[in-house]
Amino acid sequence: MEGRPPPEGVASAWLAAEGYEAELAEELARAGRRVAAWHGRLALSPDPPGLAAWALDVWTAPRLVPAPSIKAAAAALRAIQRNWSLYAAAHHRRAALIAAALPPVKARPLVFPEPAPTAPLGAWTLLAPDLVLASPSKTSPFVNGEVRFVEDRTGPPSRAYLKLWEALTRLGRRPLPGETCLDLGAAPGGWSWALAKLGARVVAVDKAPLDPAVAALPGVTVRTESAFALDPRREPPVDWLFSDVVCYPARLLGLVRRWIAAGKARHLVCTVKFQGPTDHAVAAEFAAIPGAVLFHGAHNRHELTFARLAPG
Repeated sequence: MEGRPPPEGVASAWLAAEGYEAELAEELARAGRRVAAWHGRLALSPDPPGLAAWALDVWTAPRLVPAPSIKAAAAALRAIQRNWSLYAAAHHRRAALIAAALPPVKARPLVFPEPAPTAPLGAWTLLAPDLVLASPSKTSPFVNGEVRFVEDRTGPPSRAYLKLWEALTRLGRRPLPGETCLDLGAAPGGWSWALAKLGARVVAVDKAPLDPAVAALPGVTVRTESAFALDPRREPPVDWLFSDVVCYPARLLGLVRRWIAAGKARHLVCTVKFQGPTDHAVAAEFAAIPGAVLFHGAHNRHELTFARLAPG
C-alpha cells in the first residue's frame, strides 16, 4: 500500500538528539529550510532533504500511511519494505503494538571496530492514532541515528572513547595497525586508549598528565605540552590527527587550518566544543572546508565532530 504525500507538502524530516532541538532548528533556519511542525524531536519540513550537522538522522522520503487498525498499519508498512525502526513520540502504546507486528530489526550494540550495518532501514512514527508518517529511506543505518556499542567499563579512563568509536564507525575508516596518530588534548587518555587498542602508534599531547595505565600501553608516547604550541610545519607527518581539546571553536578552526595548510596529517578528526551559545557561524566554516564532514553524534554533548579524510 503506497503512502500519500504528507500534509503541507512535507518532503523531509530531521531528527535531533534529545536536548538539541534548538540547535537543529537554528541550523535549518540559517540554511533557509522551513520547519512546518515538530513531532517530538522530529522536525517536519516542506523542503527537500539535505545535510544538517545537528540531525542524528534525516528521513529522505516521508509519506503518510493510513492506520485504521494495528494490523492494517503493519501490513501497509510491510508492503513497502521489510526493515522499519520506530521513532516513538506519541501514542506510545499503539505504536508499540504496530512495531510488534512488524518483522524484528536486530539493533544490537556493535562490538567496535565492527562496521555499521548495511541493510536498508526505514523509519516511521505515529502522527495520530490512525496515521503513520513513514520514510523507507533515511541517512543513518542506525535506529533513530543512535549508535550503541558494547562498552569497555574497565580499560579506558573516561567515556570519551565512545564518541571516537562512533566517529570512526560513521566515517567507515579507522587507524590501521602501525599507523601514526597524534592525539591533541589527550588527557586523561580515552582516545589514546582506543587508538592504541587498534594497534596504532599514538603520540599523546597534553599539559595535563595522561592516565598511567594508558601511558604504559604499547605504542603510546607522551608529550607534556600544549596542542597549540605545536608548529605543524616542524612536526613529522602523521597518518591521523585527533583532537578533543577543550577550547573555543574559532581557536580550533585556526589549529585545523594550520595543519591542513602544512599538509602534515592525512586524516583529521576533531571535536568542536561550544563554550556557551552554539557558534553556528564557525560551525559553518568547518563545514565549508573542502572534504569536510561535520555531525552531531549520539555520544556528543554540546559539540560537533569534524573530520577530513584523505581519499581512498
